[in-house]
Amino acid sequence: MYISAIIPAAGSGNRMQTRENKLYIKLAGKPVLYYTLEKFINNSFINRVILVLQAGQVKNFEKNVLKLLSDKKSKIKTVIGGVSRKDSVFNGIKAAPDETDYIIIHDGVRPLITKDIINKVIGALETEEAVTTGVKVKDTIKIKDHNNYVVKTVNRDNLISIQTPQAFSYDLIKKAHQTNIFDKNITDDAYLIELMNKKVKIIIGSYDNIKITTPIDIVLAENILISRSK
Repeated sequence: MYISAIIPAAGSGNRMQTRENKLYIKLAGKPVLYYTLEKFINNSFINRVILVLQAGQVKNFEKNVLKLLSDKKSKIKTVIGGVSRKDSVFNGIKAAPDETDYIIIHDGVRPLITKDIINKVIGALETEEAVTTGVKVKDTIKIKDHNNYVVKTVNRDNLISIQTPQAFSYDLIKKAHQTNIFDKNITDDAYLIELMNKKVKIIIGSYDNIKITTPIDIVLAENILISRSK
């Protein structure tokens, strides 16, 4: 089983409100992207890691992240992203080696992913063509109208907040991207599989597996890293 991991990291990161690209903001002394990549290049089940970057970020990556990684950094191949996340992921899929059987996709800005969750997702591929991770919704969820009045309160028992990693058979995810070429706003690869009327298996993830989006996420992520090291 040959697995290629795609790490989309070509986003603009506007919500971070900093001059520095959020991929290179330091967590406990090392860039966000370092922690993400380290988990994937050191996973023995993953044969290739395809990092999708903005064209102007390749040298920054090589200078600030690549040099910090282990001798397994040769597993990494960099490709240039597209206009949207969907385009970027598809560029990664097209760059996967011909022998790829499965694709695992994980956001570059989710640095707190664990080996255990990655392995659970990979293990599920023995019986599933499409797998995603997620956690149960803690808060009460309400649907509103355009005037901000509550329309309905949703039963949260069956609600899941979706995360990455997600994993798919190579042929299925490639076909899903090829089939839906016009909607550039899709930010969830599992949704492309749903549009094909295929089943997606959910693996319960972790509330620690946060996405670095706003400044408070940096504080939370660093505290989680510190607590793990104790």
